[in-house]
Amino acid sequence: MTPAHRRQAEYGEDHLRRLRLVRALIQIGGVPVAAAREVIAAAEDESLDHRLRLGAATRALPCAEAPAEDDPAVRTARRSVEALLERLGWSSGRGLDMLNPAHRRLIDSVAALVRLGYPCDTEQLLPYGRLAAQLAVTDLDMVEEQPTPSGQIEAAVALTVLYEPVLLSLRPMAHAEESARRF
Repeated sequence: MTPAHRRQAEYGEDHLRRLRLVRALIQIGGVPVAAAREVIAAAEDESLDHRLRLGAATRALPCAEAPAEDDPAVRTARRSVEALLERLGWSSGRGLDMLNPAHRRLIDSVAALVRLGYPCDTEQLLPYGRLAAQLAVTDLDMVEEQPTPSGQIEAAVALTVLYEPVLLSLRPMAHAEESARRF
C-alpha cells in the first residue's frame, strides 16, 4: 500500500471529503480558516436543527458590518430591499434580517448603488430577486438529492460557497455575449 493509500485508509472517505470541502472553502470560497472550521463544526452539530445546519455556510461567508442607519443611502436601500422582499413574498427570517450576512450585504450593495446614482428601486431589483429564487430551487433540488443529512449539509455548504464564484464568473461572460449581440 502506498503512503497516500495508507493515509486514505486511516482517515476514511468521509474524513477525506470533509478535508476537500475545507480546502475548497478556503482556496476557492475565500473563507478564512477559522470560519471554515466553524462551518464544519456547525454542520456536524446535531444539537442544531437541520435548517440551521444547512445555513452554516452562509453565516461563514465574509460580510460587512451592519449598515450605518444614519446614512440616507442606507435608509433608501433598506426601503428598496424591504419592498423587494415584500414583492417576492419572502418572509423567512423577518425580524432577524440584520443578523443575516446576505441581508446586510444586499443593503450595503444597494446603498452603494444609491450613492452612485444608479437605479435600484424595487422594479430594478425584482428581476435579480426572481433569478435568485430560481437558483434557490435548483440549489435545494441538488441538496435534496443527497441521501443523508450530513450529505445535504455538505452540499449546502458547497453550493453556497463554491457556486458563488461560478455565478460571478458567468455574469461577465454573459455580459460579453450580450454586448457582442447588441453592439
